[in-house]
This record gives sequence, structure tokens and C-alpha cells, in this order.
Amino acid sequence: MNRRSFIQKFGLITGAAFISLQTSGFDKLSTNNKIRGRVTSAGKGLARVVISDGYSVVVTDNKGRYQIEPHELATNLFISTPAGYAFKTTEQIVRQYEKLKNGNQYNFELEKLRQDDLKHQFLIWADPQVKNAEDVRQMMETSVPDVQELLKSLGPDALIHGICVGDIVWDEHQLFDDYNKAVAKMGIPFFQALGNHDMDYRKGGDETSDVTFKEVFGPTYYSFNRGKAHYVVLDDVRYLGTDRNYDGYISQTQLNWLKKDLEHVAKDQLLIINLHIPVHSGVKNNKELYALLEGYQHVHIMSGHTHYNKNVITNNIYEHNHGTVCGAWWTGPICEDGTPRGYGVYEVDGNQLKWYYKSTGEQKQKQLSIFLDVLTKQSRLIANVWNYDSQWTVKYFLDGKDMGILEAQKGYDPLSVELYKGDQLPLRRKFPEPRKTEHIFVAHFSPLVKHIKVEVTDRFGNVYIEEVDAPAVKK
Repeated sequence: MNRRSFIQKFGLITGAAFISLQTSGFDKLSTNNKIRGRVTSAGKGLARVVISDGYSVVVTDNKGRYQIEPHELATNLFISTPAGYAFKTTEQIVRQYEKLKNGNQYNFELEKLRQDDLKHQFLIWADPQVKNAEDVRQMMETSVPDVQELLKSLGPDALIHGICVGDIVWDEHQLFDDYNKAVAKMGIPFFQALGNHDMDYRKGGDETSDVTFKEVFGPTYYSFNRGKAHYVVLDDVRYLGTDRNYDGYISQTQLNWLKKDLEHVAKDQLLIINLHIPVHSGVKNNKELYALLEGYQHVHIMSGHTHYNKNVITNNIYEHNHGTVCGAWWTGPICEDGTPRGYGVYEVDGNQLKWYYKSTGEQKQKQLSIFLDVLTKQSRLIANVWNYDSQWTVKYFLDGKDMGILEAQKGYDPLSVELYKGDQLPLRRKFPEPRKTEHIFVAHFSPLVKHIKVEVTDRFGNVYIEEVDAPAVKK
């Protein structure tokens, strides 16, 4: 299916996202056209609901009514779904927006959740990045069933949603349709952020690089709520106008909108920012974003892009840079740093957040890998603890004796070296290479040691253990 026919097909179903009343037609918006509407649930107006065109931010009155003057460049009107209400979806893709094409009245009808949402969960998918049918096959046969099994273990009443933080596809935009099918099979509402491989190239500058994404998924930046958590999705990929040339940057338009959006968010709420390129290392104007987040007590940033896993705390802001769904571009079971293919699982309780990394095809307890090299005069233990941060402890035991803290070193994961090192590996795509990481832990000891155990405790007190027996030493 080519991209044009895909977009035309997709456009037929998006109109059902909301109940909308479009009365007096207009094809081109101007600041003289005021939009009005009402937000209701079971016929009753909802107060203090945030509505935005991506430029202005307004809230509904005590009868659920709103009025907004759309910006001349606005293309969508979205609702920041309030806590306590279900997300509007089409086959599980969240549709909390209306395209601004004709009419000046848009009404939003919401459904109240049947359970309290102070406690809920969400998944972060980073970089599915499918490019062809083989990549799609792997996603459908490994990643999707893994999420299905996780959801099954949580029970039918689990309140959970997903967020994909970009590079949904690898330039082949017709494969958005296959991603949407994957989301439908997983069976939970999914939000999407724009990645560099989700952009249209050769269509002008940054302002036109998101045309296809918007046709399929809607706005590239927006917000929503669940319980005491406020979620924001941003576009931090700036297209520079030449083929595949981009940088990490958050536009001033988005920063202006975010400032207005955050005026309706209490400082003690849990604030979760979702985007593609890591803020701490890849966004040129990250200080401007950090400035807007000052004073918020519980801030987490969710990013992808790098194809490795890394946790960074900046100005009391915790950034989770995720390992990828595709690993090293669907060439093997791990990312370049040894982090398995997988995704983040997050548990919200009020304004508190807990998390773990879920390796595809593995149980939750799989949080590290260990390797043992037995040499003539010494043995070497290497442990890769991919979701490590400074609040974790990593200990090791030799033949049952507690040897204390395992030393952190910057180094390579042995399996990544085996699978990816050299210009002839991996077979499908030869460009992945082993990447040094700071979540490697090393110890040297006598080759006479027979049993090695590594015990890892995360910041929440969960303990994970891996053990290995050394081969017999020849005398």
C-alpha cells in the first residue's frame, strides 16, 4: 500500500474520534473565527477541562463550555483528557483531537472511568523502527505477544496505557499502518511522539516535515491526565531542510504552549514529559525546557533515539533514555550496549512513580546479564545492569562469600561484541557496533572459584540475582 492511499484510507476512520458539531463552514482559519463548544460526560458539563489549538490554552466553565480563537497556523484542536475519564481511541490509537477544517463548534463527549485512576500503569515503547516486512514480522511475533503476556499477568481490571516515544517506523511511512495493527493487538490505548524517522523529508522545512505523522496520529505536541499524573508529549526533532538532516530542539512555539499548559498543573503533581531525542544530551535548548520545569517536585522525562538504556538525573529531573523495542535495528536480541530488546513499565501511585525495564521474552526478574571468562591465572566477571542508577547496589559473592560492591566500569557488553563487532556483523544490517556503557560491573578473582553470584537491589528494594558455575580447572 503506498503512502497516499494509506492516508486516504486512514482518514475515513478518524472522524469517529469525537462527537463533533460543525455548523458554519470555513476552510481557512483566521484569528477572527472563534471556536466554541462544550465538554460533557453523560450529558453533564465538565468544568476546568483544558482545551488547546497548540497555541492558546483555555479551560471550560462550570457548565463545560469553552471558547477559543484559533491561531492562523493551527491545524488541530485537542482536549487534555482530564483525570478520571477514558481516553478516546480508534483501534487503541488515542484520538483526543479534532482536525480544524470546517465549522466553528466542536463538542467533546467523555466517558467516566469505572475505577479510580490514582493508581495506574503505563508502558514506554522506544523505537520500534520497522523498515520492511521482516521487521514487522519480528515486532508482531515477539514484541506484541510480550506485551500481551504482561497485560494478562496484570489482570483484566488493570488501568494501563502506552506511549511510543518516536521512530515508530524507519522512513517507510506506509508501515504506520502495521504499527497501528500492533497497537490494536496489544489492546491498550497508545499515544505517539514524533521521531526523526517518522518525518517527511524533502518537503520543505521543519514546519512541513510532520505532515504524514499529523494525518495519521494528530498533533505532535499535547497533554493529558490520569490520576495525579500530568503527561506531556513534545516534538524535539527539528528538521533542517535537507535530506535526513535534523537536530534536537524544542521550538519556541511549543515552549510557549507548554508554559500555558503547566499553569493548570499543581507543583506537587507527577509530571511526565515524553519525547524522542534525549533532553540531557541531545536537545540544544534543553535549559529552556528545564527552566519551565523548575518548582515541580516529581518530574520524569521519557526518551528514546539512542538504541541504548541510560538513566540521568539533571536538576532533580529524572530522564529515562530507553533501550529499544527493535534492539539493534531488528538484527539481534540486544541493543548495542547489551540492553535486551524491550520497553519500560511504569507504576503510578498518586504522585509517586516506580519502574522496571521489561526484556522481550523474559520475566520481570531478568534485570542483568553476567559473563565469566576463566583464564590461566585469574577469572573475570562482567555484569551488565542495564537499568542501573546511583540508588542501586550491585554486590557479588564467590563460593558463597560476600565480596561486597562490584566495581562499575565503562566498557562493552560481551554479547554485543560477539554479535555486532566488525564490518561483517550483524548479517542483516552491518552498521550496528558494540557501544561502551557505564552500567558494566567487573571483578577479577582466582580461577579456583567455583560459583559466582551477583545480587542487584534497585532503588525500590527489589532484589535480582544471577548465578553461574565456573568450568572445572584442569590440573
